[in-house]
Amino acid sequence: MSRIEAAPAPAHDETARRSLIRRSVPRTVRTDPPAQVVANPGPVLLSGVLDGPSLAAHRDRFGPMPRLDLDSVLATVGAGAVVGRGGAGFPFARKLAAAAAGKRRAVVVVNLAEGEPASAKDTALALLAPHQILDGAEVVAHALHTTDVHIVTPADRPAVGDAIAAALAERASSAGRGRSRRGLPQWRVRAAAPSFVSGQARAVLELLAGRPGLPVTAWQPEAMSGLDGRPTLLSNAETWAQVAAVLRLGAQGYAALGTAAEPGTTLLTLPHRRDRDTAVVVEAAYGTPWADVLGTDVDRPVLLGGFHGTWAGAGALAHVTVSRDELRARGLALGAGVVLPLRLGQCPVAMTGEIVDYLAGQSARRCGPCLNGLPALADEVRRLALGDTSASWTRIGTVVGLVDKRGACAHPDGTARLVLSLLTTFDDEVILHLSGRCSR
Repeated sequence: MSRIEAAPAPAHDETARRSLIRRSVPRTVRTDPPAQVVANPGPVLLSGVLDGPSLAAHRDRFGPMPRLDLDSVLATVGAGAVVGRGGAGFPFARKLAAAAAGKRRAVVVVNLAEGEPASAKDTALALLAPHQILDGAEVVAHALHTTDVHIVTPADRPAVGDAIAAALAERASSAGRGRSRRGLPQWRVRAAAPSFVSGQARAVLELLAGRPGLPVTAWQPEAMSGLDGRPTLLSNAETWAQVAAVLRLGAQGYAALGTAAEPGTTLLTLPHRRDRDTAVVVEAAYGTPWADVLGTDVDRPVLLGGFHGTWAGAGALAHVTVSRDELRARGLALGAGVVLPLRLGQCPVAMTGEIVDYLAGQSARRCGPCLNGLPALADEVRRLALGDTSASWTRIGTVVGLVDKRGACAHPDGTARLVLSLLTTFDDEVILHLSGRCSR
């Protein structure tokens, strides 16, 4: 297991100042994985959760996966408009085509390193429907004529690794009872160290290469040059499960849910209404009104996309549907599907300050924007959250400009996006804080 080195200790007076600040502001944001994950039955990926996670129950409900050639897989996932569910929303068919076009045999990677503390959708799939994930990876590996399939699990969510190990043992046992092992994947499982950036694509590839699992600058997409320079098809667990769903149902069957532009469903992670230690995962068809997902919380401000997400103001989602395109048109993003309604009495400035402070401590410390820029940004937003009149809107904007799109990975960009959305969505509240007050 790679060890993430601690940051050098700051000067004594700075340490004391930070400690004082942290004592002054009650911590309201969870920065470790949820202690419990619950999932409601859903229409596709979560349709069998009440049956249990076993291979027998999975096969009884869904049957065996079809063995398809590359052209069939490409045509079906392309027609089904499957996009990545890790946050970027990149078309899966384009990644698959790029990996298949390489001169060397491709590698398949299932990324379960859910570094975002507020996210639990991949965890829910691993615990409740692991064979949905494995089916997608296996059928694509077969189409690519590769048996090299890597699975990266989160070390700080050991139940995920245990569930995947049990599912793989079931598949191995099933293969040993008469099924030919020819063409079956060689599954290799590795655990990623606890870190927000551990699930970043290049961090995953660094881990698999035997180096510290931290992001590095990428000169080519992973699908063109990834692990050991080979074309690498790396996607998160939900993406692989969606691939399995569209190949099982066919593009037309998959499109029975969702919209014409965005067929199918997506998984969303929400906080439990009463238990802060529990995350709730729901499966919603694209086009579902946010009011159906959030209930009365739809009238509250909502942080969409998690810690690298964007703020939606109070009631901004009341007449909007679960749609990447519709959200993008409003300057919002679904990201990895994390949905955090602001709790009653909670201050969005203070909440953002806590998140930025956490993100500054989670960087790879390999470039200036992460090493110096994010701590400086955290200090500025922290002053603002405390109502310190020395805080400066202009200075915050300047630091954001110094880190945005200047880092070796997207970590500074996501943090800058969060802060910018605070300034634009809650400008009145920011002005109050600049004068030493808070409406909450």
